[in-house]
Amino acid sequence: MRLFRLTLTTILLRKAWVICALCVLVIPFVLPWISSASEKPVLIQPARIQAAWSTLWIVTMLWGYFTAAKQGETNATSGTGEYFLTTGLGATRQLSEIWLAVFIFILPMALATAAITQFAASPSDPAERTMWWTLNTQYLVLFLLVTAPLLCLAAALASRFGSVAGYVTTLALTLYGLYGVGYLDNLLKLEQNPILQGIWLFSPHYHFADLTQRLYFKSGALPTTAFWKMTVYFLGILALWSGISRLAFRTKLSS
Repeated sequence: MRLFRLTLTTILLRKAWVICALCVLVIPFVLPWISSASEKPVLIQPARIQAAWSTLWIVTMLWGYFTAAKQGETNATSGTGEYFLTTGLGATRQLSEIWLAVFIFILPMALATAAITQFAASPSDPAERTMWWTLNTQYLVLFLLVTAPLLCLAAALASRFGSVAGYVTTLALTLYGLYGVGYLDNLLKLEQNPILQGIWLFSPHYHFADLTQRLYFKSGALPTTAFWKMTVYFLGILALWSGISRLAFRTKLSS
């Protein structure tokens, strides 16, 4: 785990993660009170839910993907990857350790977000509070299933095409899966198009993993069958991105 420790130390020393952690911990409590929600106390908890999960998504997309891409590029261009190859650390292991070093920062932030919505924005009704545990757990699992392989993809693409390409590609995929697919679906409802229908069908439907509105409106936990279907679906995407990441990843500059 030498590359993991090196990458982890590098990220720690840059200290940008401190700002991200503070955003995740502070914004959900501060933002509702400086917004219009403060005029109606009943809106404070829904606003806190919105702020908490939105902050986590933004931090992951802006800092998480960028950090993964930067580390992937540095490993290939600085000679670090080539050095570890000579010590017997293969490309797959190197990619895994770079990914883990970044993911280990995202995981606590995700857990903190789930804890904030669980303990600082839970319903007062006992029946709804029981459901809250299930819904928060479902959201946490789906969020990690979506973002974990994208962190790996960012590092892999950056090692081959540069950090900008790796970051922008993963950011675009996430935004498209969260929002663009919905716009495409609305377009198809107005006018059927076989080509667009095919694009929509094979698109990553990340919006399924965004359960913020279910928390906001207290819609209840996902049915068990639906949750497991979504889990299997995102595991399939995880396998696809993992395969592409391994093919794209390189440990040194091309000769």
